[in-house]
Amino acid sequence: MSSAFLEHVNVTVSDPEATSKRLETWFGWKVRWKGASLGGGTTYHIGNETSYVAAYSPPGTTSKVAGDSYSQHGGLNHIAVVVDDIDATETLIKADGYSTHNHGDYEPGRRFYFYDDDGIEFEVVSYTK
Repeated sequence: MSSAFLEHVNVTVSDPEATSKRLETWFGWKVRWKGASLGGGTTYHIGNETSYVAAYSPPGTTSKVAGDSYSQHGGLNHIAVVVDDIDATETLIKADGYSTHNHGDYEPGRRFYFYDDDGIEFEVVSYTK
């Protein structure tokens, strides 16, 4: 059997540049690429050497879809990011004015969740004890 890994996830956001700056601050990621994309929109690829988040915004304005993603087929429930220092990462996220929730400390690691400005839920996980 061949080996596989997730290269990227592509999400629609209201401001790809602002999303990029937050992900850089919180997770130490870098912009891998940015530029014009689908239908005259803008995309930023933010991540590391092996994976990234593509933050896409179409031309014009975007609107948030109402509803619970967990009850919609194809809904994006959350994006999980593994960090070495979960406490330091949570401090950065809270310093930017975001509230964290659903803290857990169970095998195989510690975790918490938060929503960004576009209502995208992130799970932050650490396997470091």
